[in-house]
Amino acid sequence: MTAPSSITIVGASLAGLRAAETLRRDGFDGPVTLIGAEPHEPYDRPPLSKQVLAGDWEPDRIALTPSDKLADLNLDLRFGTTAVGFDLASRTLRLAGVGAPPDGETLETDALLIATGARCRTLGPPLQGVHVLRSLDDCLGLRADFDAAPDRVVVVGAGFIGAEVAATARTRGLDVTMVEALNAPLIRVLGPEMGEVCAAVHRDHGIDLRTGVGVEGLDGDGRVERVRLTDGSAVDASVVVVGIGVIPNTEWLEGSGLALDDGVVCDASGLAAPGVAAAGDVARWPNRRFGYLMRVEHWDNAAAQGAHSARALLGATEPYQPVPWFWSDQYDRKIQLAGHVRPDDEVRVVAGSVAERRFAALYGRGGKLVGALGFNRPRHVMRYRAMIEQGAAFEEALAAEV
Repeated sequence: MTAPSSITIVGASLAGLRAAETLRRDGFDGPVTLIGAEPHEPYDRPPLSKQVLAGDWEPDRIALTPSDKLADLNLDLRFGTTAVGFDLASRTLRLAGVGAPPDGETLETDALLIATGARCRTLGPPLQGVHVLRSLDDCLGLRADFDAAPDRVVVVGAGFIGAEVAATARTRGLDVTMVEALNAPLIRVLGPEMGEVCAAVHRDHGIDLRTGVGVEGLDGDGRVERVRLTDGSAVDASVVVVGIGVIPNTEWLEGSGLALDDGVVCDASGLAAPGVAAAGDVARWPNRRFGYLMRVEHWDNAAAQGAHSARALLGATEPYQPVPWFWSDQYDRKIQLAGHVRPDDEVRVVAGSVAERRFAALYGRGGKLVGALGFNRPRHVMRYRAMIEQGAAFEEALAAEV
């Protein structure tokens, strides 16, 4: 494969930045354009639902790289610019935003890396006090509402973002109701048994957790006043945070010639087409370690896949087959999961105590170890993660001394 003469990266968050850093580190000295829809330099997102939202950190603490090091990469930086179209045959991007003419701008590129991430699903009419949390600006808007000491915060959705926001709000002394349509938090990620453990953690800290009930609608005259639930009840709300999942940002690629299906469909190496790769939340690829297509919305994957897909554009052919890993800080608990689990996997607690909320649990499927969950057990999670990489049998892992 001939090395590209120029590379454009669309998406200036973690995956896009790591791709740019990798290109330079691996010796690519041609033009690299980094396009980001937000006006900010690349920043770290995990603190948005925790330290920044809590008011413990200001935005200057979450830069992914210092400005001088970003300048050293010698990139054509296009912040506040959005890609609105791409044609695979001509390798032409259409752009809109700061600095672009009113009718848009076109940019030709030899190779393209797509790292446009995902956006939050929304709920109800546009009322003041209703928030999602994805960007720095989202966080600062929500923090301002928290600073005003609202009477009650309602969090819709008990996934990781919803759970972290609820925990931060409680840590700030706010009254919180969390509404989850499924029977426990995080069932799709951790399964029903461990989802119940997460529910208990939130109730331990005074969250009014409503499970098995959805949202019928939001009421308010200009500003949100209450949340109507599908069981006929209603919850008064001064602030509502919607955390009901995300949608991969692929609309701008419709008609481009690339395959789109819950993300940009790539091969095992990360290529969506010759000279076109994807990485991070927007990429869907066959992870040969687990034997099926996956799209992973976690920090560690964005960093690793950004680097891997950049190398794929330079000619590397190794398959991308990681053991996904993530963490979530809620109250005084660090929740970590290594692997890729399903709600019907077998789950066994192998260390510690669920009652004390400090334990390690293993997930098995088809006789193989596929996941390891830890509540304040980082050493166990990392060691079992290595066993997943080695293809360990479930019974072997259960018998191991870790």
